Amino acid sequence: VQLQASGGGLVQAGGSLRLSCVASGRAFSTYAVGWFRQAPGKERDFVAAVGWKNINSYYAESVKGRYSIARDNAKNTVWLQMNSLKPEDTAIYYCAVRGRITTATARDDKGYDYWGQGTEVTVSS
Repeated sequence: VQLQASGGGLVQAGGSLRLSCVASGRAFSTYAVGWFRQAPGKERDFVAAVGWKNINSYYAESVKGRYSIARDNAKNTVWLQMNSLKPEDTAIYYCAVRGRITTATARDDKGYDYWGQGTEVTVSS
């Protein structure tokens, strides 16, 4: 599976962006998809994830209520809608896939098998 993340950019605090993650290759619909982010000088952090059926979703506490993840398996695409952006949301955002996620495993980046190249989000104050 190859992943292409896009949609990043520069936005003012309080603004919105929608990131896309488009997959190529077979069996995308059987993968759970997660978004992670890495700010300069910091470790990569979990942001959000969605199961393969688009029923179960998981969010980091820092983005809960502001971000929303959704997928369309027919389009091999997952979106991350980001609202009420804050300067601390500035990071490179990565999408990744894994076979299955649970509440316990969704946040563990080591369990994800394939990663996209990242898209940069900058939120100005």
